[in-house]
Amino acid sequence: MTDTLLPTEIIEPQGEADAAVIWLHGLGASGDDFVPAVPFLNLPAEAQIRFVFPHAPVRPVTINNGWPMPAWYDILSIDIERKIDEDSLMVSVEQVNALIAREIARGIQPERIILAGFSQGGAVAYHAGLCYPQRLGGLVVLSTYIATSQRIREDKTAANAKLPIWLAHGVMDDVVPYSLGEQAVLELEQQGYEPEWHNYPIAHEVSPEELNELGHWISQVLELKESFA
Repeated sequence: MTDTLLPTEIIEPQGEADAAVIWLHGLGASGDDFVPAVPFLNLPAEAQIRFVFPHAPVRPVTINNGWPMPAWYDILSIDIERKIDEDSLMVSVEQVNALIAREIARGIQPERIILAGFSQGGAVAYHAGLCYPQRLGGLVVLSTYIATSQRIREDKTAANAKLPIWLAHGVMDDVVPYSLGEQAVLELEQQGYEPEWHNYPIAHEVSPEELNELGHWISQVLELKESFA
């Protein structure tokens, strides 16, 4: 495991945190991107959740003419197969594992840690969540795809064999095709998982409706008392 922690944006609850959501942004974005999404989750007022939004390292990205930008891994081609540099993705998985370990060291039980990711961040979240050695609370994957299918089959852990998984994808997504989201659902089901699948009439983005429904799911997974309609 890496000794260098990624820089992060953090939203602390009013009281002492008893749960955490680690949320990974997409290619070329930053940890700030999903900070404004938190209020749209409409979580109960008494929820004591720490939100952690890490910043991806800056690295050259082949499909963008090698220009350096925040990226969880290098993408070598943008065809439907999404050829990637798996080694750089696995470095990001280790960095996410280090953030999970920090939350555990802070006193958060691993089964109360939810890992979330959008687009490229979701591909990292898939691997990190399904292969983490301790039982996590849940996995949220938004507008993304499974980039390391074979390696997940080899590395997935029994601890997270029943991990709650919430997937969402925009049917008009022209960046990560909707078919890749559907393909991920089938792959997960073939591996014995029971993902909860949602689609929305949006492009490569998230919507208030999507975030509200995700908030309901987070409340259920963490067994919070929902105080909203």
